[in-house]
Amino acid sequence: MKTKGALLWGVGKEWSIEEIEVGDPRAGEVTVQLAASGLCHSDEHVVTGNTPVGFYPVLGGHEGAGVVTKVGPGVTDLKEGDHVVTAFIPACGKCLPCSKGLQNLCDLGMHLLTGQSISDRTFRYQTSGGQDIVPMCLLGTFSPYITVHEASVVRIEPHIPLEVAALVGCGVTTGWGSATKVADVRPGEDVVVMGAGGVGMNAVQGAAAAGAKRVFVIEPVQRKHEWAKQLGATHTFSTVEEALGPINELTWGRMADKTIITVGNIQGEDIAAAMSLTGKGGRAVVTGMGSATDVDVKLSLFELTLLQKDLQGAIFGGLSPRVAIPQILSLYEQGEVKLDELVTTRYSLEEINQGYQDMKDGKNIRGLIVYTDADR
Repeated sequence: MKTKGALLWGVGKEWSIEEIEVGDPRAGEVTVQLAASGLCHSDEHVVTGNTPVGFYPVLGGHEGAGVVTKVGPGVTDLKEGDHVVTAFIPACGKCLPCSKGLQNLCDLGMHLLTGQSISDRTFRYQTSGGQDIVPMCLLGTFSPYITVHEASVVRIEPHIPLEVAALVGCGVTTGWGSATKVADVRPGEDVVVMGAGGVGMNAVQGAAAAGAKRVFVIEPVQRKHEWAKQLGATHTFSTVEEALGPINELTWGRMADKTIITVGNIQGEDIAAAMSLTGKGGRAVVTGMGSATDVDVKLSLFELTLLQKDLQGAIFGGLSPRVAIPQILSLYEQGEVKLDELVTTRYSLEEINQGYQDMKDGKNIRGLIVYTDADR
């Protein structure tokens, strides 16, 4: 079918709204009509070149929710009319990581930036001129229609609003799990969250829900301080230097039990800063992403060893998409996870570049593209 999509034609370019062709589902695939797509910082990493892709153009977007409109051969767990959330990490349920309960490390993830479909290694998206397109994370939710493998979508209850459900495909789950699973925040612990964007705000929610005594947020954008407090932060600071003294005093010199790095573009010195905020036997979790070519890290090996600290990476918050997405939406229904409050501004597809500028300017927790008939 012909529809619109936001394409990126190279590093440093703006998103271009163009006519694209979305192919019909083949074996194991479904076509989904999306209601909304989140504007996640991970797509900005493709714009800057920090995240390499197979080739250009790229159809952006990986946070989406919608309704299945077509079902390909061999699909047995989904049917037309099902409501689904896209999961930026596919989960086959069969590979070794999936079998060990690590769906967020599914072996199918090796194909995410190639653009080649899981089912047959061909391409489902083309430009109006017939050129193949790389869909971000094999999804491409910056288009109102997507054709994806069933391993990349999770069925949800039909009464849940699709607009907010879209956020659980990446940012919410990544932040929540970074606190509740990877950091393993326990009741009474002190937690630092470095960076209060779309992921960091949900690390705040997760830490508070896990029973943290104090949740310290370090965020340079002042307007985000009040938002963070509404989601569970107890103290906010603009810089690490500003936070060190008060955290030291409030914890009687013990510092934080857990520190979660959720800055938008992580740098090597952020690791040393996080470790300085983390106490003996504590854990620092690296959730934020940086450049694929950056291998320089600032870290005191002396302190790492003698104070027995952990430094732990995290993708998708360490959670399994097929379990975590319905669970978090259930918590949302019970009023225990805030989703509506995360959506700062809604945009049309044509306004996508303004949406990303607002993100870079610190105006949004999460911007959201809401699709209308005009986009289709």
